[in-house]
Amino acid sequence: MADRRTRPRRGHELAPRWRDRARRAVRPGWTRSILVRRAIAALLVLAALGAFLADRRAAPGDAVVVATRDLRPGAPLTADDVAVLRVRPEIVPDGALALSADARGRTVTSAVRRGEILTDSRLLGSRLPRRLVGDPRARLVPVHLADTGTADLLEPGDVVDVLTKGGAGDPPVVVAEGAVVALGRGAKPGRRESGSPVLLAMGSTAANRVAAAGLTTALTVVIH
Repeated sequence: MADRRTRPRRGHELAPRWRDRARRAVRPGWTRSILVRRAIAALLVLAALGAFLADRRAAPGDAVVVATRDLRPGAPLTADDVAVLRVRPEIVPDGALALSADARGRTVTSAVRRGEILTDSRLLGSRLPRRLVGDPRARLVPVHLADTGTADLLEPGDVVDVLTKGGAGDPPVVVAEGAVVALGRGAKPGRRESGSPVLLAMGSTAANRVAAAGLTTALTVVIH
């Protein structure tokens, strides 16, 4: 009868040793490598998403009024013409409107594209002549031009000189130089009715002179 202490321990010889287990852990197989890479990629995506959401919470953006469709100058804005959006503060222009109520009922002075941010320089108001002319005392003057064809050619932003017809044998008289068109007759879709004035921005002295001249004589303009 053989001694049990001399029998070979085959089960123990076939069992994986601790060194083999450590080697497998340090050098994972192909499948395990793919899983590790996928887990790392998922963690990176989650980290990026968390950073994005944190940035959105920290800087939600500034409210601005934008046009919901292409706008033509000459007609008052309605609630359907504008909407409020939030955009990055660094792209907000100076004078941008923040409330839709600030735009409703105002008149657009030049063409505006859908999605464009509305600023106070695009709307008629008490501050518009100062911005157009650069004079804090600038005024808006409605001018009836004798030549309706010339009036229909004028666009917002055009610079003109205003002239009156001189006396018998006298040359025309320049009553204002460097006036800026704030709103032309041809701006409204379908054109405004015949005889409607052109709005010109100019200094207060020239504005008074042009308004007085228009009471007694025909006016015309020379476009720069």
